[in-house]
Amino acid sequence: MVFSSTIFLFFFLPAVLLGYYLIRAELRNAFLLVMSLLFYAVGEPRFVFVMMASIAANYLLGLCIWRARDAGLWVRRALLIATMAVDLGILFYYKYYDFTIANIDRLTGAGLPLRHIALPIGISFFTFQGMSYVLDVYMGKSEVQKDPLNVALYVALFPQLIAGPIVRYSDVAREIMSRKETLDDFASGVQRFAVGLVKKVILSNQFALLADQAFGTAPESLGAGLAWLGAMAYTFQIYFDFSGYSDMAIGLGRMFGFHFQENFDYPYTSDSVTVFWRKWHISLSSWFRDYVYIPMGGNRRGNVYLHLLAVFFLTGLWHGASWNFVVWGLWHGAFLIGERLLRGRSTTASLPLAVRWIYTMLVVVVGWVFFRAADLSAALEYLKCMAGASGAGGTEALYAIQDYGVTFAVGAVAMLPLAKGYRRSCGRNEALSNVSRFLEPLACGALLLVGIAYTVSSTYDPFIYFNF
Repeated sequence: MVFSSTIFLFFFLPAVLLGYYLIRAELRNAFLLVMSLLFYAVGEPRFVFVMMASIAANYLLGLCIWRARDAGLWVRRALLIATMAVDLGILFYYKYYDFTIANIDRLTGAGLPLRHIALPIGISFFTFQGMSYVLDVYMGKSEVQKDPLNVALYVALFPQLIAGPIVRYSDVAREIMSRKETLDDFASGVQRFAVGLVKKVILSNQFALLADQAFGTAPESLGAGLAWLGAMAYTFQIYFDFSGYSDMAIGLGRMFGFHFQENFDYPYTSDSVTVFWRKWHISLSSWFRDYVYIPMGGNRRGNVYLHLLAVFFLTGLWHGASWNFVVWGLWHGAFLIGERLLRGRSTTASLPLAVRWIYTMLVVVVGWVFFRAADLSAALEYLKCMAGASGAGGTEALYAIQDYGVTFAVGAVAMLPLAKGYRRSCGRNEALSNVSRFLEPLACGALLLVGIAYTVSSTYDPFIYFNF
């Protein structure tokens, strides 16, 4: 089930909200857990048991680590290693087993059979959340949770279950145990959900049509103009897809009294790849920073460049069991290393902001080609077309500009931090703030109606991050 579906908007969400606010407060966590499992089961009924097994393992091992707090360090480390083995073992089997076997066959000619294992939706997200719970208990950042239902709710809570953001247990532990739902939070949640829905069903889905057209064109027929437009369309598509989903998840959380951390901070306004990764998929970036980069030594001990390469190799692999994702991760890692090496040099510091932004967006757009293409060879063929190697004409590009010019213009404005600036202005101007209190609900109500109308009328609704 996806948020931008009629079954969710007209049946599931109203039923959950009605049930949640009608029952006693002490029953609300159990109700949310049951409905979250139902939400997942609608799309993946057989994989509910995989998720529940992961939750049970993390709950029990977290409890064992807590009880062994006075035992020797080696006991706690052994339990932590067991936790990682279980979590990563589940993730490896479902996501990377066939990829590994295929590469072994390619290198050795062993002819080992593939199992063609179906990938449970959201397995990377709920696995990382389960791991972060145990890691936080191990490092003393969070108290152990003795009630298994609360651990299950943390992992399975439906707003962030299948496509993030990756929520830290330490960020929501207090709200799981005791939270206060308010009318202001609920109204804010509805508004945030409306914004996310419009991003997804209107902007992302429109850009997806052009991206599909370009990436689906045979290389010999793909001119440089259409190739660049397709790459830029996918750049917009993936941002509005995932940031829109994150907005909807954050909004839904607020409706039930949860406050999730922000996952995007206008990343396409970045003037370096380093800044881009502070603003893009913040929950994943911070997860790898806190649980991989810093434990490896970070920038304090060891080779920081090897640490960065390892982190971005894993970041690419996390997104998919394919070499094009690995290359995408290493591509970004290489530029982060380059920027670190050049940090403070006058040659980079003196460059105009516009030049730094163009450089960053070129890196990002080219990187998205590796991310979007079916495989590594397809990505390289597409990049050749962007360089004009196909020799195809530009007629298709002209038609695409006519058809999608307005969409690109709206998307370019929507990716700017205009709303953030408007809120700052409201904070400084009381009259503007009073007008905003009246107009914002009306505007968001209109957005919600438009988003629902598009949802009802559209049959094309791809969700990129469901694949991860």
